[in-house]
Amino acid sequence: MDVTDHAEELASDLGVDKEEVTADLRNLLEYSVPLDEAKQSVRRKHGGGGGGSGPTPSSVDVAEITTDHGNVTVTVRVLSVGTRTIRYQGDEITIREGELADESGRISYTAWQDFGFEPGDSLTIGNAGVREWDGRPELNLNESTTVAVADGTVAVDHEIGGDRKLIDLAAGDRGRNVEVRVLEVGSKTISGRDGETEITEGVLGDETAKLPFTDWQPRPEITSGADVRIEDVYLREFRGVPSINLTEFSTVTPLPDPVEVAEDAPRLSVADAVDSGGMFDVEVVGNVLEVRDGSGLIERCPECGRVVQGGQCRSHGAVDAEDDLRVKAILDDGTDTVTVVLDDELTAEVYGGGLEDALAAATEAMNKEVVADAIAETLVGRAYRVRGNLSVDDYGANLDAETFEIATDDPADAARAALAEVAE
Repeated sequence: MDVTDHAEELASDLGVDKEEVTADLRNLLEYSVPLDEAKQSVRRKHGGGGGGSGPTPSSVDVAEITTDHGNVTVTVRVLSVGTRTIRYQGDEITIREGELADESGRISYTAWQDFGFEPGDSLTIGNAGVREWDGRPELNLNESTTVAVADGTVAVDHEIGGDRKLIDLAAGDRGRNVEVRVLEVGSKTISGRDGETEITEGVLGDETAKLPFTDWQPRPEITSGADVRIEDVYLREFRGVPSINLTEFSTVTPLPDPVEVAEDAPRLSVADAVDSGGMFDVEVVGNVLEVRDGSGLIERCPECGRVVQGGQCRSHGAVDAEDDLRVKAILDDGTDTVTVVLDDELTAEVYGGGLEDALAAATEAMNKEVVADAIAETLVGRAYRVRGNLSVDDYGANLDAETFEIATDDPADAARAALAEVAE
């Protein structure tokens, strides 16, 4: 039975227009609401009950909510509120989103209308839908949801409001506020669904970290060297690291005092860095255990820059490949491992020669592997300090190195110190 058949059955049961029911059902399904839950929601909207459940679900603690719940009632404290516009069914819709919490835990939410609540408010939210978002349950507040002031203040063990340091931000955060210095900024024109759009991109910094940003409505306050407070931003993953996004609802206010910016990258154990899910600028220290295949003298596609095998690019087929240098090394500090990737310049430094030297060595030996072998002989077993951008995905963790230097301190001691600092 397809969506149209389900809608026809519902419309017949409820005695309402089939086209309206079909539109409602498709809207819910598009946002990954399970079919049975979507049908119950449509029944409630049109006065047909909840498929045997009452109009107001029983109250549950936040920690008890799972994606198996259809609808719930919770009494919570509002931790954060963000606003942005998304395209839904071809229309521009303004949503509110953020986090709610009670004594048992916290949960993210999306509100499809403005219920008027603010961070710090204690609320009883009735008939909130539950969906899976980014692998976790999230509350959906729609026209069938009721929002009322709670009888008392809900005690929570979580920070109220959106103010955060850059080191504490993660992809998926919404309604955050930061006080930062603009370190790098530039304009870029992109092609999107609405034609060509000019955006501003760059890097922001504070005393804890640095992160990339995109301003989708370029503001004159965002200039190189400016110290600003930016309110109501959301974060998404871009090239494996968190990226700050400013929308039309974000506000930028110049600060009277300069923002201190850390010169050094946060120094973490490999385990803590990997657990972060990705970092724009991080430093780790470890021993090189192995130089992986695909290191040394390699070939790249002249169109997309991807590594090619046997003259074949995965995207462009047979190509006239270009020679290049690269290292992919396994770094271990005793807590975890990460693949460190060195570009052609850093590879030339550790190899002791550039591309022409590598080609000459390979030609003389009639074997490209001599370049990788020489690099492995230099690196394996030695400790290095690495700084760069870390990305983490289903295939593992990769650290694109910006600096790669011999370490004077012991990686195990550094890892223990980093873990002790986190424990405090």
